[in-house]
Amino acid sequence: MPLSLVLEAQQRGSTGYVDRAVRCRLSDHGGDDHYGLLTELDTYGAALWLRWHGTETALLALPDCPVTGPGPGGEGCCLFADHPEAHTWQHAPEVTSYAS
Repeated sequence: MPLSLVLEAQQRGSTGYVDRAVRCRLSDHGGDDHYGLLTELDTYGAALWLRWHGTETALLALPDCPVTGPGPGGEGCCLFADHPEAHTWQHAPEVTSYAS
């Protein structure tokens, strides 16, 4: 991840820590856009995500996905609202990594 994006993410995040080894959190998908969770934000129910497509990158502040799994103790989805593909409790995420 480019250093400029790391610094911006550190400033915007609530913890000040950002892991530079970012992995796509979406389930196996056919699209070319990948999304990796960077850090939680001070805003409740939102997080900072890195989106990449080839070498193009962007930081996005996105609300959390509100969907939970079936049953009374259903596991919550760990992605962002309106994400493509399956919820995290439905499938294991792919392992596409962003390499700068």
